[in-house]
Amino acid sequence: MADLGQQLQTPPIPKLGTSGEGYSAVLQNQNNSVLNTFFIRLVNALNTVLGIRGGKYLNNPYGAFQDSTDQTAANTTTAYAVTFNTTDFSNGVTIASNSRITVAETGIWNLQFSIQLKNTTNDGQDVDIWFRKNGTNIANSNSRFHLVARKGTGDPSHIIAALNFFVEMVANDYVEIMWRTENTGVSIEHFGTSTSPTRPAVPSAIVTMSFVSNLSI
Repeated sequence: MADLGQQLQTPPIPKLGTSGEGYSAVLQNQNNSVLNTFFIRLVNALNTVLGIRGGKYLNNPYGAFQDSTDQTAANTTTAYAVTFNTTDFSNGVTIASNSRITVAETGIWNLQFSIQLKNTTNDGQDVDIWFRKNGTNIANSNSRFHLVARKGTGDPSHIIAALNFFVEMVANDYVEIMWRTENTGVSIEHFGTSTSPTRPAVPSAIVTMSFVSNLSI
């Protein structure tokens, strides 16, 4: 949970007194004091944000999601969306329809993923992974990953496909991670917790979405 005690306090709008028709030195001094206090608080707040640790006071949108299931391809001629069933963090970013990473703010976003691929065939296989925004392929967003042949019967080969990508989005846009394999013996695989030594589970897919900047004018 965020430590609300670390959040900056926005200086309240100063309430200045009003005089009658004549000039009042007392009222003028009181107003000057109020304004002086206001600007001191405002400058202190700005200096804190602009300081070396100022980022801890900023609240940027983000999201982190993962999946704990195996994902397979029924054929080699269909593009499949990578799905996610667990939300780790969500602040202005949500998952819709299991695969649609949806943003609430307009801007440039950094999408970063890690996908655990498995090959059970006796040959090396290629997998394409790319992005779609609002159902349309994003140009020049594809990457091709190669899995070597399995090591033996019941002993598949594995690789991690990972990269990050900047994408312009407006509020309520969504982006999906798509994949296609040249052989259905390739899949996206998860692993449960392991022992000797104790090891955490391996999600089949992990994705994070971070706000980078507002759009250039």
